[in-house]
Amino acid sequence: MISVSYAALLRLLLPEVIVVVTALLVLAADLLLSRTAPSRTRFITGASISAIGCIGTIAEILLAPQRANVFNGALVLSSETQLVQVALLILTVFIVFVSAGSSFTSHVGEYFAVTLFATTGMMLLVSTENLLLIFLSLELLSLSLYVLAALHKRSSHSAEAALKYFLFGGTSAAFLLFGLSLLYGLSNSTNLAQIAHAMKSPPLNPLLAVAIVMVVLGFGFKVAAVPFHFWAPDVYEAAPAGSAALISSTAKVAGFVIFYQVMVIGFAGAEGSADWRAAAAGWVPVAAVVAALSMALGNLVALAQTSVRRLLAYSAIAHAGYILLAIVAHTERSFDALLYYAITYALTLIGAFGVVGIVEEQVGGARLSDFAGLSRRAPVLSLCMLVFMLSLGGIPPLAGFFGKFFVFASVLSAGQHPLGLLWLVVLAVAMSTVSLYYYLQVLKRIYVADPPSEARRIQVPGVSQFVLCVIALTIVLLGCAPNLLLRWLH
Repeated sequence: MISVSYAALLRLLLPEVIVVVTALLVLAADLLLSRTAPSRTRFITGASISAIGCIGTIAEILLAPQRANVFNGALVLSSETQLVQVALLILTVFIVFVSAGSSFTSHVGEYFAVTLFATTGMMLLVSTENLLLIFLSLELLSLSLYVLAALHKRSSHSAEAALKYFLFGGTSAAFLLFGLSLLYGLSNSTNLAQIAHAMKSPPLNPLLAVAIVMVVLGFGFKVAAVPFHFWAPDVYEAAPAGSAALISSTAKVAGFVIFYQVMVIGFAGAEGSADWRAAAAGWVPVAAVVAALSMALGNLVALAQTSVRRLLAYSAIAHAGYILLAIVAHTERSFDALLYYAITYALTLIGAFGVVGIVEEQVGGARLSDFAGLSRRAPVLSLCMLVFMLSLGGIPPLAGFFGKFFVFASVLSAGQHPLGLLWLVVLAVAMSTVSLYYYLQVLKRIYVADPPSEARRIQVPGVSQFVLCVIALTIVLLGCAPNLLLRWLH
């Protein structure tokens, strides 16, 4: 750890400062220049300014990389943290452009500004190893997401879902804060590494066991893992498509990264074991149970859904279980697998929600029946959805297949006994097979079912169609050549 002046600290935080300034510029531009312009023009203007700010921030991070650990781990800048920040900014660029064809609100500047504030919270979250900053960054992110979920003011369902999200989120924050306070009380430190060093001696302290459960509960809510998933289906269904994409993708990438850091760094020495017939008390068996429940419940309940949004919500719960397997394995190889899976999954879900948002705008709903005959009404959009659904199902040679492959391989190599964590991989493969059914149900409606007799051709905004095609091509490219991303992660 090093001491640093406030001027040097501002230099270290320059990427976050650029994003915040961009958010203020979006607000000012919408208020002063575009308030009387058509809604489509305002959305494109806001998306363009937001994207320029994010791209400028990416250039700042890549051209002038920083390495620092200041204020007892409050700000930790390394190649890993800055890589994750760049990934978050790229995903945010895709989200704002997917939203450019929307018309769900008249508060356009506020929508993009709050999206950028959420991105700032994510960037701070993945670059800290201090309990106080972890909690404050999570709250900045969470408050922004609550607002985004409720921004569709013409929909009572959006307000109801946002209220549920806020209430569940407040409760989970209380549990997380209680767990973090126990960690501070046991170690007299807010730094993750120092906490692990202070609590290394076995056996497992009962208060530490309570802290583990509270922390897993708090982070389990943020990533929508079972049994802390109750908010996800309603929010994914009722929130604006862009907001739902942000909540389900980019926010999850940040959530899983900090979840991994807290468990692996902060609870080092209290891992325990989830190996078959060799389980031992610690955080690993707790995370393994949550992962198993998420994979099973998410996939099985998704089978009964008739709304594509709710289907994607339960699918997201199942994918949270798959990504949790990388945390259960907690090796260097599994962290690379976690990042690859989380980034490619987030990219796929942004594309899927982009398609759903366009269908909703044009058809008026997002039920499976609303996608009937979509291939004849919007062939390019349907082709993109084909790539997204097959990637979520883990079909080679798409990015989703290699994400699962890398996670499963890292879990198999992490066990300490012959059978090790094989039971988790077997369950994950079985549930992946189940998931193919409901993904193919969406594609069946798109390519096999006949469109309604009164259906007309869907007019897809040019910007949204271009961005969706770029996302689909990226997913195909990362599936055919996964080393393009893996080499960057290494």
